[in-house]
Amino acid sequence: MANVKPRPRVVIIGGGFGGLYAARVLKHASVDVTVVDRTNHHLFQPLLYQVATATLAPTEITAPIRWLLRKQHNARVLLAEVTAIEVERRAIVCDDGMSISYDYLLVASGSRHSYFGHGDWEKIAPGLKSIDDAIVMRQRFLLAFERAEKATSDAERNRLLTFVVIGGGPTGVELAGMLPLIARRTLPAEFRNIDTNKARVILLEGGPRVLPSFSENLSRHAKRELEELGVDVRLNSTVTNVERGAVSIGPERIESESIFWAAGNESSPLGRLLGAPLDRAGRVKVEADLSVPGHQDIFVAGDLAEMFTAGKRVPGVAPAAMQSGAHAARNILRVIDGRGTTPFRYRNKGELATIGRSHAVAQFRLFEVTGRIAWWFWLVVHIFYLIGFRNRASVMVQWGYSYFTYQRGVRLITRAG
Repeated sequence: MANVKPRPRVVIIGGGFGGLYAARVLKHASVDVTVVDRTNHHLFQPLLYQVATATLAPTEITAPIRWLLRKQHNARVLLAEVTAIEVERRAIVCDDGMSISYDYLLVASGSRHSYFGHGDWEKIAPGLKSIDDAIVMRQRFLLAFERAEKATSDAERNRLLTFVVIGGGPTGVELAGMLPLIARRTLPAEFRNIDTNKARVILLEGGPRVLPSFSENLSRHAKRELEELGVDVRLNSTVTNVERGAVSIGPERIESESIFWAAGNESSPLGRLLGAPLDRAGRVKVEADLSVPGHQDIFVAGDLAEMFTAGKRVPGVAPAAMQSGAHAARNILRVIDGRGTTPFRYRNKGELATIGRSHAVAQFRLFEVTGRIAWWFWLVVHIFYLIGFRNRASVMVQWGYSYFTYQRGVRLITRAG
């Protein structure tokens, strides 16, 4: 009886956009797929700020990875954190000591927020990359009003009702645009000792404009919209210190108990385990086909990869992760078949960012849109990419509820933040 050649083993680290889209490409291939993630859920990260601002519940932007891949019979899902990648032995090692061998490896473990060498700031100014981050942020935001209600001095009350968002990219703009709406439209009738209309939201951006990846026209529009919502937008304001109860911009000190970080990203530490060259942000300098230099059996996708198209760095956004994950998987299949790999080309379908309740900016290759029309573009795109019918229907209900009533559906405080 002839020996049956074993099927190639493909291990995917990360169940985010890159890993999930890669696994789906391999659905009908004659390979065995193992997806390893330290959480059991896929997260729709673009809507995290809506969990942080009590519009959506965590379950409405997440879905179990096992459920998403339940019909893919060549795939298994393991809940574990990868602690080592043994390139020569072709194996990964997990936190529980389990070793998983591979023939082909795709690393799509994403990124975390960067504090630019000030790791001690994270406990004071949480970022927004995971469900846990969003819940912590929601807790601090809602608790600020509860504590202000009990404050015994104007100074304490003012400090509690001052909210500082650090970073003027899409996350910072979207977060800063929602906070004043809640303070001025949702909460005023509920408190007796404080006037929630007096809440201050300050957005600090170290560069000369917000939304720096957008055109200058859209950046100016976004700044104007934020200011009309009551946000104090401060450009060229580099944060020099974050401490309990205050943020410093050079000699100026802003007192606040609610400081939120949206200023930068750094790649997953797993990139350092590959023995490959890295850029300053910790991204792996991959080949044009997304493979690790010198290793046609290892590919990197999403935020962890430094990718270029037409000489421009590919942005660390969800569509780029989806496209690169799928492309890396197709190249793995080409290697298995003995064919040459193809270079990755990012197709930029546009950039969108919301500002407040029903305004947005949208930048496409041939045109730009602002205001309500852009917001409808944003709405349709995000609903389309949400995983699963239940998530789409639930999000639509919550958005409708918030839009017409100005109420937040998930104002839940579960612990002292």
